[in-house]
Amino acid sequence: MARGKEKWICSTEDKPWQKRSDLSENHSASNLRLSGLRHQTFAGWGGCFNEMGWDVMRKLPANRREQVLAALFGKDGCRFTFGRVPIGASDYALDWYSCNETPGDCRMRNFSIERDRQNLIPYIKSAMRHQPGLELFASPWSPPTWMKYPAVYNYGQLIWEKKNLDAYALYFARFVEEYAREGIRISQVHVQNEPVADQKFPSCLWSGAQLRDFIRDHLGPTFRKRRVPAEIWLGTINSDDYNEFALTVLSDPRARELVAGVSYQWAGKHAIHRTLKAFPEVPLMQSENECGDGNNTWKYAHYIFQLFQHYLIHGVRWYVYWNMVLPPGGRSTWGWKQNSMVVVDPDKGTVRYTPEFYVMKHYSHFISPGAVRLGLAGQWAGNAVCFSNPDGSMVLVVANPFEEKRELAFAHPGGILSANLPGQSFNTFVISL
Repeated sequence: MARGKEKWICSTEDKPWQKRSDLSENHSASNLRLSGLRHQTFAGWGGCFNEMGWDVMRKLPANRREQVLAALFGKDGCRFTFGRVPIGASDYALDWYSCNETPGDCRMRNFSIERDRQNLIPYIKSAMRHQPGLELFASPWSPPTWMKYPAVYNYGQLIWEKKNLDAYALYFARFVEEYAREGIRISQVHVQNEPVADQKFPSCLWSGAQLRDFIRDHLGPTFRKRRVPAEIWLGTINSDDYNEFALTVLSDPRARELVAGVSYQWAGKHAIHRTLKAFPEVPLMQSENECGDGNNTWKYAHYIFQLFQHYLIHGVRWYVYWNMVLPPGGRSTWGWKQNSMVVVDPDKGTVRYTPEFYVMKHYSHFISPGAVRLGLAGQWAGNAVCFSNPDGSMVLVVANPFEEKRELAFAHPGGILSANLPGQSFNTFVISL
Protein backbone atom coordinates (compact mmCIF):
# COMPACT_ATOMS: atom_id res chain seq x y z
CA MET A 1 0.00 0.00 0.00
CA ALA A 2 1.37 3.44 -0.96
CA ARG A 3 1.47 5.33 2.29
CA GLY A 4 -0.23 8.68 2.64
CA LYS A 5 -1.97 8.57 -0.72
CA GLU A 6 -4.27 5.60 -0.53
CA LYS A 7 -6.72 4.03 1.87
CA TRP A 8 -8.20 0.61 2.38
CA ILE A 9 -11.94 0.33 2.91
CA CYS A 10 -13.77 -2.62 4.42
CA SER A 11 -17.50 -2.52 3.65
CA THR A 12 -20.41 -4.91 3.34
CA GLU A 13 -19.85 -5.33 -0.40
CA ASP A 14 -18.75 -8.60 -1.98
CA LYS A 15 -15.15 -7.37 -2.25
CA PRO A 16 -14.48 -6.16 1.28
CA TRP A 17 -10.98 -4.77 0.58
CA GLN A 18 -10.95 -2.01 -2.00
CA LYS A 19 -8.05 0.34 -2.72
CA ARG A 20 -8.71 4.02 -3.39
CA SER A 21 -6.51 6.98 -4.35
CA ASP A 22 -8.84 9.94 -3.89
CA LEU A 23 -7.33 11.51 -0.77
CA SER A 24 -6.73 15.23 -0.64
CA GLU A 25 -4.71 17.30 1.84
CA ASN A 26 -6.09 20.75 0.95
CA HIS A 27 -9.20 20.74 3.12
CA SER A 28 -9.23 23.92 5.20
CA ALA A 29 -11.08 22.64 8.30
CA SER A 30 -10.81 19.44 10.35
CA ASN A 31 -13.36 17.35 12.19
CA LEU A 32 -10.68 15.06 13.67
CA ARG A 33 -7.32 16.05 15.09
CA LEU A 34 -4.59 14.86 17.44
CA SER A 35 -5.10 15.91 21.06
CA GLY A 36 -1.39 15.96 21.87
CA LEU A 37 -1.67 13.09 24.39
CA ARG A 38 0.26 9.83 24.09
CA HIS A 39 -1.12 6.66 25.65
CA GLN A 40 -0.19 2.96 25.81
CA THR A 41 2.49 1.24 23.77
CA PHE A 42 0.85 -1.62 21.93
CA ALA A 43 2.38 -5.10 22.30
CA GLY A 44 0.57 -7.50 19.99
CA TRP A 45 -2.45 -8.94 18.19
CA GLY A 46 -3.44 -12.58 18.26
CA GLY A 47 -5.99 -15.37 18.51
CA CYS A 48 -6.62 -18.59 20.42
CA PHE A 49 -5.37 -22.04 19.45
CA ASN A 50 -8.19 -24.53 19.98
CA GLU A 51 -8.57 -28.19 19.08
CA MET A 52 -11.65 -27.77 16.91
CA GLY A 53 -9.83 -25.25 14.73
CA TRP A 54 -6.92 -27.58 14.07
CA ASP A 55 -9.27 -30.53 13.54
CA VAL A 56 -10.71 -28.88 10.42
CA MET A 57 -7.43 -27.27 9.36
CA ARG A 58 -5.52 -30.53 9.17
CA LYS A 59 -8.18 -31.97 6.83
CA LEU A 60 -7.38 -29.33 4.21
CA PRO A 61 -4.77 -29.94 1.52
CA ALA A 62 -1.39 -28.75 2.80
CA ASN A 63 -1.22 -25.75 0.44
CA ARG A 64 -4.69 -24.53 1.46
CA ARG A 65 -3.83 -24.95 5.14
CA GLU A 66 -0.67 -22.89 4.68
CA GLN A 67 -2.68 -20.16 2.98
CA VAL A 68 -4.94 -19.88 6.02
CA LEU A 69 -1.98 -19.78 8.40
CA ALA A 70 -0.31 -17.11 6.26
CA ALA A 71 -3.52 -15.06 6.29
CA LEU A 72 -3.46 -15.10 10.08
CA PHE A 73 0.26 -14.95 10.90
CA GLY A 74 2.08 -13.93 7.71
CA LYS A 75 3.46 -10.52 6.74
CA ASP A 76 0.72 -10.00 4.16
CA GLY A 77 -2.03 -11.16 6.50
CA CYS A 78 -3.09 -10.21 10.00
CA ARG A 79 0.50 -10.45 11.27
CA PHE A 80 -0.38 -12.10 14.56
CA THR A 81 2.56 -12.17 16.98
CA PHE A 82 0.70 -13.38 20.05
CA GLY A 83 -1.70 -16.18 20.90
CA ARG A 84 -3.59 -18.01 23.60
CA VAL A 85 -3.41 -21.69 24.47
CA PRO A 86 -5.66 -23.52 26.96
CA ILE A 87 -4.18 -25.49 29.85
CA GLY A 88 -6.30 -28.59 29.46
CA ALA A 89 -9.67 -28.48 27.76
CA SER A 90 -11.31 -25.25 26.66
CA ASP A 91 -14.94 -25.16 25.58
CA TYR A 92 -13.69 -25.69 22.00
CA ALA A 93 -11.72 -28.84 22.77
CA LEU A 94 -12.83 -31.99 20.98
CA ASP A 95 -13.64 -33.43 24.41
CA TRP A 96 -12.73 -32.65 28.01
CA TYR A 97 -9.35 -33.41 29.57
CA SER A 98 -6.62 -32.04 31.84
CA CYS A 99 -2.86 -32.55 31.94
CA ASN A 100 -3.06 -34.81 34.98
CA GLU A 101 -6.09 -36.88 35.94
CA THR A 102 -4.28 -39.07 38.47
CA PRO A 103 -6.05 -38.45 41.79
CA GLY A 104 -3.77 -37.27 44.58
CA ASP A 105 -0.70 -36.82 42.35
CA CYS A 106 0.40 -33.63 44.08
CA ARG A 107 4.00 -33.99 42.88
CA MET A 108 2.81 -34.09 39.27
CA ARG A 109 4.64 -37.31 38.46
CA ASN A 110 1.98 -38.09 35.84
CA PHE A 111 1.72 -34.61 34.36
CA SER A 112 1.60 -34.84 30.57
CA ILE A 113 1.00 -32.66 27.52
CA GLU A 114 0.74 -35.71 25.26
CA ARG A 115 -2.82 -34.72 24.32
CA ASP A 116 -1.55 -31.30 23.18
CA ARG A 117 1.07 -32.98 20.98
CA GLN A 118 -1.78 -34.39 18.92
CA ASN A 119 -3.66 -31.15 18.34
CA LEU A 120 -2.52 -27.84 19.84
CA ILE A 121 1.24 -28.14 19.44
CA PRO A 122 1.06 -28.96 15.68
CA TYR A 123 -1.27 -25.96 15.28
CA ILE A 124 1.13 -23.66 17.14
CA LYS A 125 4.23 -24.93 15.35
CA SER A 126 2.52 -24.51 11.99
CA ALA A 127 1.79 -20.89 12.91
CA MET A 128 5.40 -20.42 14.01
CA ARG A 129 6.61 -21.18 10.49
CA HIS A 130 4.95 -17.91 9.50
CA GLN A 131 5.68 -16.05 12.76
CA PRO A 132 8.88 -17.46 14.36
CA GLY A 133 8.73 -14.97 17.24
CA LEU A 134 5.23 -16.02 18.29
CA GLU A 135 4.52 -15.61 22.01
CA LEU A 136 1.71 -17.26 23.95
CA PHE A 137 -0.28 -16.88 27.11
CA ALA A 138 -1.89 -19.89 28.74
CA SER A 139 -4.96 -20.23 30.96
CA PRO A 140 -7.02 -23.14 32.31
CA TRP A 141 -10.78 -23.47 31.99
CA SER A 142 -10.79 -26.09 34.74
CA PRO A 143 -8.22 -27.62 37.09
CA PRO A 144 -7.89 -31.42 37.10
CA THR A 145 -11.15 -32.86 38.38
CA TRP A 146 -9.61 -34.38 41.50
CA MET A 147 -8.63 -30.90 42.66
CA LYS A 148 -12.24 -29.66 42.54
CA TYR A 149 -15.51 -29.94 44.38
CA PRO A 150 -17.50 -31.47 42.83
CA ALA A 151 -14.96 -33.57 40.93
CA VAL A 152 -16.11 -32.60 37.43
CA TYR A 153 -14.71 -30.40 34.65
CA ASN A 154 -17.79 -28.22 34.49
CA TYR A 155 -19.05 -26.16 37.43
CA GLY A 156 -17.51 -26.26 40.90
CA GLN A 157 -14.47 -24.71 42.51
CA LEU A 158 -10.99 -25.56 43.73
CA ILE A 159 -10.63 -27.50 46.99
CA TRP A 160 -9.09 -24.88 49.26
CA GLU A 161 -6.38 -26.87 51.05
CA LYS A 162 -2.67 -26.00 51.08
CA LYS A 163 -1.56 -29.35 49.66
CA ASN A 164 -4.03 -29.01 46.80
CA LEU A 165 -3.16 -25.37 46.10
CA ASP A 166 0.57 -26.11 46.04
CA ALA A 167 -0.09 -28.98 43.63
CA TYR A 168 -2.10 -26.71 41.35
CA ALA A 169 0.70 -24.13 41.34
CA LEU A 170 3.11 -26.89 40.31
CA TYR A 171 0.66 -27.88 37.57
CA PHE A 172 1.02 -24.38 36.05
CA ALA A 173 4.80 -24.50 36.30
CA ARG A 174 5.01 -27.91 34.63
CA PHE A 175 2.86 -26.70 31.74
CA VAL A 176 5.23 -23.81 30.97
CA GLU A 177 8.29 -26.06 31.36
CA GLU A 178 6.93 -28.84 29.13
CA TYR A 179 5.98 -26.41 26.39
CA ALA A 180 9.48 -24.91 26.56
CA ARG A 181 10.87 -28.39 25.88
CA GLU A 182 8.77 -28.37 22.72
CA GLY A 183 10.40 -25.09 21.65
CA ILE A 184 7.28 -23.08 22.44
CA ARG A 185 7.47 -20.05 24.71
CA ILE A 186 4.66 -19.44 27.18
CA SER A 187 5.35 -15.86 28.24
CA GLN A 188 2.34 -15.44 30.55
CA VAL A 189 -0.09 -17.55 32.58
CA HIS A 190 -3.55 -16.20 33.46
CA VAL A 191 -4.90 -18.01 36.50
CA GLN A 192 -8.46 -18.79 35.40
CA ASN A 193 -10.57 -18.36 32.31
CA GLU A 194 -13.66 -16.39 33.41
CA PRO A 195 -13.60 -16.91 37.20
CA VAL A 196 -17.30 -16.05 37.58
CA ALA A 197 -18.45 -18.51 34.88
CA ASP A 198 -20.17 -21.49 36.51
CA GLN A 199 -20.93 -23.26 33.26
CA LYS A 200 -21.76 -26.57 31.66
CA PHE A 201 -18.44 -26.40 29.81
CA PRO A 202 -15.07 -26.64 31.66
CA SER A 203 -15.05 -23.90 34.29
CA CYS A 204 -14.14 -23.07 37.88
CA LEU A 205 -15.36 -20.37 40.24
CA TRP A 206 -12.93 -18.05 42.04
CA SER A 207 -13.37 -15.02 44.26
CA GLY A 208 -10.98 -12.11 44.08
CA ALA A 209 -9.62 -12.98 47.52
CA GLN A 210 -8.92 -16.55 46.38
CA LEU A 211 -7.07 -15.33 43.30
CA ARG A 212 -5.04 -12.97 45.50
CA ASP A 213 -4.11 -15.67 47.99
CA PHE A 214 -3.33 -18.30 45.34
CA ILE A 215 -1.04 -15.93 43.44
CA ARG A 216 0.61 -14.56 46.58
CA ASP A 217 1.05 -17.74 48.62
CA HIS A 218 1.28 -20.55 46.07
CA LEU A 219 1.72 -19.72 42.39
CA GLY A 220 4.21 -16.87 42.82
CA PRO A 221 6.50 -18.73 45.23
CA THR A 222 6.43 -21.85 43.04
CA PHE A 223 7.38 -19.89 39.93
CA ARG A 224 10.19 -18.14 41.75
CA LYS A 225 11.55 -21.34 43.26
CA ARG A 226 11.54 -23.13 39.90
CA ARG A 227 12.58 -20.00 37.96
CA VAL A 228 9.63 -20.38 35.61
CA PRO A 229 10.17 -17.87 32.74
CA ALA A 230 6.55 -16.73 32.54
CA GLU A 231 4.67 -13.80 34.00
CA ILE A 232 1.64 -14.26 36.25
CA TRP A 233 -1.46 -12.31 35.22
CA LEU A 234 -4.74 -11.65 36.96
CA GLY A 235 -7.19 -12.92 34.40
CA THR A 236 -9.14 -13.60 32.42
CA ILE A 237 -11.71 -11.47 34.26
CA ASN A 238 -15.29 -11.63 33.00
CA SER A 239 -16.85 -9.51 35.76
CA ASP A 240 -17.60 -5.79 35.96
CA ASP A 241 -16.91 -5.87 39.72
CA TYR A 242 -13.67 -3.90 39.85
CA ASN A 243 -13.56 -3.96 43.65
CA GLU A 244 -13.94 -7.74 43.87
CA PHE A 245 -11.12 -8.59 41.47
CA ALA A 246 -8.63 -5.94 40.34
CA LEU A 247 -8.73 -3.85 43.50
CA THR A 248 -8.71 -6.84 45.85
CA VAL A 249 -5.63 -8.35 44.22
CA LEU A 250 -3.64 -5.26 43.22
CA SER A 251 -4.11 -3.45 46.53
CA ASP A 252 -2.29 -6.28 48.34
CA PRO A 253 1.43 -5.33 48.21
CA ARG A 254 2.74 -8.89 48.10
CA ALA A 255 0.29 -9.99 45.43
CA ARG A 256 0.86 -6.80 43.42
CA GLU A 257 4.57 -7.56 43.30
CA LEU A 258 3.81 -10.84 41.55
CA VAL A 259 1.08 -9.71 39.12
CA ALA A 260 2.43 -8.55 35.77
CA GLY A 261 -0.91 -7.45 34.29
CA VAL A 262 -4.69 -7.81 34.20
CA SER A 263 -6.70 -9.36 31.37
CA TYR A 264 -10.39 -8.73 30.69
CA GLN A 265 -13.04 -10.25 28.45
CA TRP A 266 -16.82 -10.15 28.04
CA ALA A 267 -18.41 -8.41 31.08
CA GLY A 268 -14.93 -7.39 32.21
CA LYS A 269 -15.03 -4.60 29.67
CA HIS A 270 -17.11 -2.59 32.14
CA ALA A 271 -14.35 -2.66 34.77
CA ILE A 272 -11.36 -1.93 32.58
CA HIS A 273 -11.60 1.87 32.79
CA ARG A 274 -11.53 1.81 36.59
CA THR A 275 -8.49 -0.45 36.55
CA LEU A 276 -6.71 1.92 34.16
CA LYS A 277 -7.55 4.92 36.31
CA ALA A 278 -6.44 3.35 39.59
CA PHE A 279 -3.42 1.41 38.32
CA PRO A 280 -2.17 3.15 35.15
CA GLU A 281 1.19 1.38 35.41
CA VAL A 282 -0.37 -2.11 35.16
CA PRO A 283 -0.45 -3.59 31.63
CA LEU A 284 -3.93 -4.50 30.39
CA MET A 285 -5.11 -7.06 27.85
CA GLN A 286 -8.29 -7.90 26.00
CA SER A 287 -8.00 -11.67 26.26
CA GLU A 288 -11.01 -13.00 24.32
CA ASN A 289 -13.04 -11.32 21.63
CA GLU A 290 -16.80 -11.79 22.13
CA CYS A 291 -18.07 -14.82 20.27
CA GLY A 292 -21.24 -14.11 18.29
CA ASP A 293 -23.66 -16.83 17.21
CA GLY A 294 -21.93 -18.67 14.38
CA ASN A 295 -23.61 -16.64 11.62
CA ASN A 296 -20.60 -14.35 11.04
CA THR A 297 -22.71 -11.39 9.91
CA TRP A 298 -21.61 -7.88 8.97
CA LYS A 299 -23.97 -6.53 11.63
CA TYR A 300 -22.05 -8.36 14.36
CA ALA A 301 -18.76 -7.31 12.77
CA HIS A 302 -19.75 -3.68 13.36
CA TYR A 303 -20.25 -4.51 17.03
CA ILE A 304 -16.83 -6.18 17.12
CA PHE A 305 -15.27 -3.09 15.53
CA GLN A 306 -16.69 -1.04 18.40
CA LEU A 307 -15.25 -3.51 20.93
CA PHE A 308 -11.80 -3.00 19.45
CA GLN A 309 -12.15 0.72 19.92
CA HIS A 310 -13.52 0.37 23.45
CA TYR A 311 -10.61 -1.75 24.64
CA LEU A 312 -7.94 0.24 22.79
CA ILE A 313 -9.03 3.61 24.16
CA HIS A 314 -9.05 2.05 27.64
CA GLY A 315 -5.42 1.13 27.45
CA VAL A 316 -5.06 -2.51 26.37
CA ARG A 317 -1.64 -3.46 25.03
CA TRP A 318 -2.73 -6.83 23.60
CA TYR A 319 -5.91 -7.74 21.75
CA VAL A 320 -6.74 -11.43 21.30
CA TYR A 321 -9.42 -12.90 19.08
CA TRP A 322 -11.16 -16.07 20.24
CA ASN A 323 -11.58 -18.90 17.68
CA MET A 324 -9.46 -18.11 14.66
CA VAL A 325 -10.80 -21.08 12.66
CA LEU A 326 -14.00 -23.11 13.00
CA PRO A 327 -16.19 -25.37 10.82
CA PRO A 328 -19.42 -23.94 9.34
CA GLY A 329 -21.83 -22.89 12.07
CA GLY A 330 -19.09 -22.91 14.71
CA ARG A 331 -20.89 -25.34 17.03
CA SER A 332 -18.91 -26.39 20.10
CA THR A 333 -19.05 -29.86 21.62
CA TRP A 334 -21.46 -28.49 24.23
CA GLY A 335 -23.78 -26.89 21.68
CA TRP A 336 -22.98 -23.17 21.50
CA LYS A 337 -22.52 -21.70 18.00
CA GLN A 338 -19.80 -19.07 17.77
CA ASN A 339 -18.12 -16.87 15.16
CA SER A 340 -14.60 -17.18 13.84
CA MET A 341 -12.23 -15.28 11.56
CA VAL A 342 -12.04 -18.17 9.11
CA VAL A 343 -14.64 -20.83 8.30
CA VAL A 344 -13.23 -24.10 6.95
CA ASP A 345 -15.54 -26.75 5.52
CA PRO A 346 -13.40 -29.90 5.40
CA ASP A 347 -16.07 -31.85 3.49
CA LYS A 348 -16.19 -29.33 0.65
CA GLY A 349 -12.57 -28.24 1.01
CA THR A 350 -13.62 -24.57 1.13
CA VAL A 351 -12.20 -21.66 3.10
CA ARG A 352 -14.13 -18.45 3.83
CA TYR A 353 -12.76 -15.33 5.46
CA THR A 354 -15.51 -13.77 7.55
CA PRO A 355 -16.27 -10.08 8.17
CA GLU A 356 -14.48 -10.28 11.51
CA PHE A 357 -11.30 -11.36 9.73
CA TYR A 358 -11.38 -8.04 7.88
CA VAL A 359 -12.18 -6.09 11.05
CA MET A 360 -9.09 -7.59 12.65
CA LYS A 361 -6.93 -6.99 9.61
CA HIS A 362 -7.89 -3.31 9.56
CA TYR A 363 -6.03 -3.05 12.86
CA SER A 364 -3.48 -5.84 13.07
CA HIS A 365 -1.96 -5.60 9.59
CA PHE A 366 -1.14 -1.91 9.99
CA ILE A 367 -0.60 -1.26 13.72
CA SER A 368 2.69 -2.87 14.68
CA PRO A 369 3.95 -4.06 18.07
CA GLY A 370 5.67 -1.08 19.65
CA ALA A 371 3.16 1.42 18.23
CA VAL A 372 2.04 4.21 20.58
CA ARG A 373 -1.60 5.25 20.71
CA LEU A 374 -2.15 8.95 20.06
CA GLY A 375 -5.03 10.86 21.59
CA LEU A 376 -7.74 12.19 19.28
CA ALA A 377 -10.25 15.03 19.50
CA GLY A 378 -13.17 16.14 17.35
CA GLN A 379 -16.48 14.65 16.26
CA TRP A 380 -14.92 11.52 14.73
CA ALA A 381 -12.88 10.73 17.86
CA GLY A 382 -15.54 8.37 19.23
CA ASN A 383 -15.22 6.14 16.15
CA ALA A 384 -11.48 6.28 15.57
CA VAL A 385 -8.12 5.27 16.99
CA CYS A 386 -4.69 6.48 15.92
CA PHE A 387 -1.25 4.96 16.46
CA SER A 388 2.31 6.02 15.72
CA ASN A 389 4.28 3.02 14.44
CA PRO A 390 7.95 2.37 15.25
CA ASP A 391 8.83 3.10 11.59
CA GLY A 392 7.43 6.64 11.91
CA SER A 393 4.19 6.04 10.03
CA MET A 394 0.84 7.03 11.51
CA VAL A 395 -2.17 4.72 11.32
CA LEU A 396 -5.73 6.00 11.62
CA VAL A 397 -8.58 3.47 11.85
CA VAL A 398 -12.02 5.04 11.62
CA ALA A 399 -15.58 3.81 11.12
CA ASN A 400 -18.51 5.60 9.53
CA PRO A 401 -21.56 4.20 11.41
CA PHE A 402 -24.10 6.13 9.29
CA GLU A 403 -25.96 4.78 6.28
CA GLU A 404 -24.85 7.68 4.09
CA LYS A 405 -21.30 8.75 3.27
CA ARG A 406 -19.66 11.31 5.55
CA GLU A 407 -16.64 13.56 5.14
CA LEU A 408 -13.52 13.08 7.20
CA ALA A 409 -10.94 15.83 7.57
CA PHE A 410 -8.07 14.67 9.79
CA ALA A 411 -5.51 17.28 10.85
CA HIS A 412 -2.08 15.78 11.47
CA PRO A 413 1.50 17.11 11.53
CA GLY A 414 1.80 16.65 7.76
CA GLY A 415 -1.37 18.54 6.86
CA ILE A 416 -5.04 17.64 6.40
CA LEU A 417 -6.16 14.23 5.21
CA SER A 418 -9.60 14.56 3.61
CA ALA A 419 -11.81 11.72 2.42
CA ASN A 420 -15.44 10.75 1.95
CA LEU A 421 -16.16 7.67 4.07
CA PRO A 422 -18.79 5.35 2.56
CA GLY A 423 -21.78 4.54 4.73
CA GLN A 424 -21.36 1.67 7.18
CA SER A 425 -17.64 1.38 6.41
CA PHE A 426 -14.40 0.63 8.22
CA ASN A 427 -11.38 2.59 6.96
CA THR A 428 -7.66 2.42 7.62
CA PHE A 429 -5.28 5.20 6.61
CA VAL A 430 -1.49 4.92 6.76
CA ILE A 431 0.28 8.28 6.66
CA SER A 432 4.00 8.65 6.13
CA LEU A 433 5.21 11.80 7.87
